[in-house]
Amino acid sequence: ESDLKVTGIDFLKSQNTRQHHTDGYNIKNLVVRRGQDFRVQVSLNRELRAADKLTLRFGIGENPMKNRGSLLSLKPEREDFNGWKISVVKKTGKECLLSVTSSPNAAVGKYNLHVKTGTNIYKPENGVIYVLFNPWCEDDVVYMANEAHRKEYVLNDTGYIYVGSAYSIYDRPWNYGQFEEFVLDACMYLLDKSKLSLTDRRDPANVSRAMSALVNANDDSGVLLGNWSGNYVNGTSPMDWIGSVTILQEYYKTKKPVRYGQCWVFAGVLNTVMRCLGVPCRCVSTFDAAHDTEENLRVDVYLNERGEKLNSLSFDSVWNFHVWNDAWMKRTDLPEEFNGWQAIDSTPQEQSQGLFQCGPCPVKAVREGDVYLPYDSKFVYAEVNADRVYWVVKKVNGKEKYFKVGTETQAIGKNISTKAVGQNRREDITREYKYPEGSKEERMSMQRAYSFIRPSGMVPRSGYASTIQTLSGSTHPLIPKEPVTKSGLHLEITNTEPLHPGNPLEMAITVKTSTPGNWTIDLIGSCQLQYYTGKVQANLGTIKETIQLEGTSEMQIPLKIAPDAYMKTLSSLEGEVLILVTAIAEVKETNDKLTKETSMRFQYPPITVQMPETAKLYNDFTCAFIFKNKLNVALENCKLLVEGLGIFKMTTFDMGDIMPGRIMKSEIICTPTRLGEKKIVAKLISNQIKGISTEKAITIT
Repeated sequence: ESDLKVTGIDFLKSQNTRQHHTDGYNIKNLVVRRGQDFRVQVSLNRELRAADKLTLRFGIGENPMKNRGSLLSLKPEREDFNGWKISVVKKTGKECLLSVTSSPNAAVGKYNLHVKTGTNIYKPENGVIYVLFNPWCEDDVVYMANEAHRKEYVLNDTGYIYVGSAYSIYDRPWNYGQFEEFVLDACMYLLDKSKLSLTDRRDPANVSRAMSALVNANDDSGVLLGNWSGNYVNGTSPMDWIGSVTILQEYYKTKKPVRYGQCWVFAGVLNTVMRCLGVPCRCVSTFDAAHDTEENLRVDVYLNERGEKLNSLSFDSVWNFHVWNDAWMKRTDLPEEFNGWQAIDSTPQEQSQGLFQCGPCPVKAVREGDVYLPYDSKFVYAEVNADRVYWVVKKVNGKEKYFKVGTETQAIGKNISTKAVGQNRREDITREYKYPEGSKEERMSMQRAYSFIRPSGMVPRSGYASTIQTLSGSTHPLIPKEPVTKSGLHLEITNTEPLHPGNPLEMAITVKTSTPGNWTIDLIGSCQLQYYTGKVQANLGTIKETIQLEGTSEMQIPLKIAPDAYMKTLSSLEGEVLILVTAIAEVKETNDKLTKETSMRFQYPPITVQMPETAKLYNDFTCAFIFKNKLNVALENCKLLVEGLGIFKMTTFDMGDIMPGRIMKSEIICTPTRLGEKKIVAKLISNQIKGISTEKAITIT
């Protein structure tokens, strides 16, 4: 009687991956999602008989052991203790078709499959199976019921990240590329690097927290090194990336942090990692986000007597925008009303439990003011709910004195944005994070939050422990209302002409009053260039006027900056800058003071992409990029970066200098390797302009 031996295994990759929605992954191995069955065809040296012993062994980690749960030994028709099971679907001669179902809370990672028959062990080549989270499985904690949502938040490998300022939001196309070569392996490397226990690998809350730490390089030589200095000589400027693929591939190859990232790059990469592992995820941009408020829910802005913002005094700051991520999951550690979207943030800002990591924090906890819940909910709450207080610093008898010139209670956490499901447009999700300003629910949520946040001093950012002692005897500060002045004073800041680099910057401050009386108003206005982090880079000019208004009336005061005042600075800066206009108005008769600031971005001529609307798989087509410099200045050291997932790899064209009025055209021959709608993304960078991007879709049949 011959021993039963395995002669081969077919992982039936194309049918399994189609059913598991993993057919996009560019990898030799079988990729499946947990809690769902997949088939394997085992070839034997003879027919399988009732007395034969056939065992499938799945091992995870360095040294798989049964008693540690890292070695699963599965026999047909017998459910294993870990919720995995296998069954024989059919036997035909020497062939045996098996169905394997992993547990819906299996540890996520790479499993090595061996087949044991009697004393023989068969080790197939490419026998490593990747097991991911499964948003299609009702018993998985990342289950998402809506198919359109799963398509967007798990399978879409392109998208937009919203940047700019609340006054002028724009979309930056981003290639997530979670299916590209080596990206899944990079994510598996990060999982191993995280040292999460097998039990922790079952839970997306632990996995997403670990990934938020590993996407930045701060504690653990993770993926990306943050740099906000403006000096990027020995790396890639954060402005120059157009997607996560190059970053994750380079990291996987070198195992060293990639230089450099800023918040949208960290968020883009974390989004790729979460989608790649099977956790639904989206990039979330908040405009006017508060940072480092020391949890007193206040950001102090210091101005000099000309109304110019001073960097040196501010520890806390308001970023024009900040990008983080929401990951979708049931929180098994919290009451069920906190299931759903959870904020996670990989931009290194503050330590949490000793590491630069942030989240997952239930978005509903932020909205309800339940800021004692793990993880880091106080921090996220402050980012979207702080007040902004303006101070003017004056020298009095040689000493610096501070005068309060305004408080804004509704200025922080505006226009919270993400890409809409299935559409190329911005969706405003502010209501998921906050109740409407001034509503009864907002008041209650705020009072609740204030009962857990001690406005003085720092408290640890996460865990329940830190809040226990603050629950009793905490003081409820009064909730400030937007100041209503006796004169009904109101300020608006706008641009009166398009803000094209090389042209004069033409802006205006409109001063309005709305109550009867004669009002004398001192107005100070300033214009500066600043990075999106709120750090001032240059002072461009100021105005000082005294105006008379009567009753309900308004007056527009122009603020104009000549090109010479800013073009040199603009070309010398490495990052993208915004134009910051600050206005302080003081009514002489009532001593009312009001401060307002607005950030605007420069406007650029577009890049156009010319290519057919459809193309056939593996058939070449030409794609042309056309750019006309409609500005009054030469654009120096122009580079065009282009990438098309499933069409061509990231390519850079050096364009040299493009003179005013000149048209440049670049062509690339494309060979599509994947079906469906694909996108081509292009970005132009130069000394003067840090990022004109565009994208165009093509359907591959």
